[in-house]
Amino acid sequence: MYGRMLKVDLSRGDVAFSMLPRDYVEGFIGGSSLASRLLWDALNPQHNPLHPDNPLIFITGPMTGTGGPTTGRFTICGRSPQTGLWGESNIGGFVGPELRQAGIDVLWIIGRAPEPAYLYIHDENVTLRSARHVWGQADTYATQALLREEVGEPRARVACIGLAGENRVPMAGILSDHGRLAARTGMGALMGAKNLKAIVVRGTGKIPLARGDEYAKLRVASNKSLLEQNMTAVLRATGTSGAAEYLQFLGDMPQKYWTQATFEGAASISGSTMAETILTGTKACQGCVIACGREVEIVQGPYATKGKTKGPEYETICSFGSQLLVDDLAAITALGEVCDRLGLDSISAGNTLALAYLLFERGVITEKETEGWTLRWGDPSPCFVLLEKMARREGFGALLAQGTRALAAHFGMPELAVEVNGLEVPMHDPRAFSGQTLSYLTSPRGACHNQSDFFQVEMGGTLEEIGISLPERFRDEGKAGLVARHQHWRTVCNSLVTCYFAVVSPMTICELLNAALGLDWDVETMLRAGERGWNMKRLINLRLGLRPEYEKLPRLLLQPLPEGGQQGYVPDVEKLLSEYYVVSGWDRTTGWPTPEKLRSLGLDFVLRADVL
Repeated sequence: MYGRMLKVDLSRGDVAFSMLPRDYVEGFIGGSSLASRLLWDALNPQHNPLHPDNPLIFITGPMTGTGGPTTGRFTICGRSPQTGLWGESNIGGFVGPELRQAGIDVLWIIGRAPEPAYLYIHDENVTLRSARHVWGQADTYATQALLREEVGEPRARVACIGLAGENRVPMAGILSDHGRLAARTGMGALMGAKNLKAIVVRGTGKIPLARGDEYAKLRVASNKSLLEQNMTAVLRATGTSGAAEYLQFLGDMPQKYWTQATFEGAASISGSTMAETILTGTKACQGCVIACGREVEIVQGPYATKGKTKGPEYETICSFGSQLLVDDLAAITALGEVCDRLGLDSISAGNTLALAYLLFERGVITEKETEGWTLRWGDPSPCFVLLEKMARREGFGALLAQGTRALAAHFGMPELAVEVNGLEVPMHDPRAFSGQTLSYLTSPRGACHNQSDFFQVEMGGTLEEIGISLPERFRDEGKAGLVARHQHWRTVCNSLVTCYFAVVSPMTICELLNAALGLDWDVETMLRAGERGWNMKRLINLRLGLRPEYEKLPRLLLQPLPEGGQQGYVPDVEKLLSEYYVVSGWDRTTGWPTPEKLRSLGLDFVLRADVL
């Protein structure tokens, strides 16, 4: 059954298999929620995030690798080097399913290898091997190819860091497969601090399911339903950037580092333009019928590719397109690939570079600080050099590598940093959807649209089955309950671990979960588990130093824009938060869930931890 854990101590070279307590699985399901329960007992608030004793967890869900719906994902968790708080990064591809086929649901890594190393897992056989030959020498794509050849397993899957992770850049991610990146919260830096270049895994076993025949029927029906949906057709045809023009029309797509309402070049960098010009095919995670991944080829010009490469997703076309006022899709594609090869989060890296451009425009910095580069809106050329310098922590890049908060503070303008709790805001403007404001403010990992993409609800993606109806997008009052409910639902998704692009009803998901784990839950019981996981992450953050006063929007996002789809609107943060605390059962002064809330969720063990 689900819950088998492999613990690896890199310092000692020890490995050990064990089974997690059944009540942990039934209480938290799997994925990031289960990781939060495990890390509650393991994280020492006195330790720096990069301390060897801090665990790095690769964790799957009970549906990972089962062939759908959209179950090729897994999660990487630990204490974030970027924020000092809860670290969580969700990644697709094939590594998660391969871990499960190797009989591993949770990979727990502590310590620090005495020299650069990689972990090779082949079913029950686990070895630690030298990575000196790839440390500092190979990008993430080359590393995957070299290590597969070295272990003699062409079907092995590899998750690895690039130069950014090796150099412990706080925004470093972990890459696998065709540009799948666990990008956010700096898990690549945590991996680099452990001298761990890569994890190579090959599994040949069968993934256990409590009621396999029942699960198979549900899976087939779910995948068939997904194939028939318009959303699937759109995502397959145009990818995640297919909605770029519409999102800009609504005021959701950021421009010129959050200071401009519109961008005439949005159509030139959209998913539809990509499909009409450079798209050569699609890529899918294991078992996914949607295939939103882009495969492109640029045949001429300064950014011509050497064959086919990964096409940029929505966040990347904003990071290096609209945020820099760049309308060259080829340049954006090239910058996205640079981030992937270096192992950098394109959201944080793009935001940070856009802030540098804004500081340059305002005369706060000059060519002296940028080491000779002129940062001019619409010109992406400096970014290629600066991204490399960020990954190497060299010159001006060393400051940029610390992110927007450090960059703005360094030049005495902290009000210009668009981040929440140290994590740069993703490419959805809360001035376009008030509910997304709450998603950012209360997310356990800082500004994040992957703990709750509530903007999708405010665009019409309601879940009436669980009481999430369509709200007016500029309305602040009465929205908190809907956001909290949606967060609990998405926490279930992050526990399973399933993709947000799969529009599968909560009832069907509950049936799949029951068949996978042998449970007899109803939807409310499942959502209660989501709420439990949501509060567990909150508890970890409070223990690590989070305070209610840190939950605030950056000043730039509290300035109304005079035109565009968000014209004149600014969310009422205090009203939204006050209502949210009431519906969540959290104390407005301390930020902690009340004892009554903890007891109701079965988290009363926290009351005995002497932390309240």
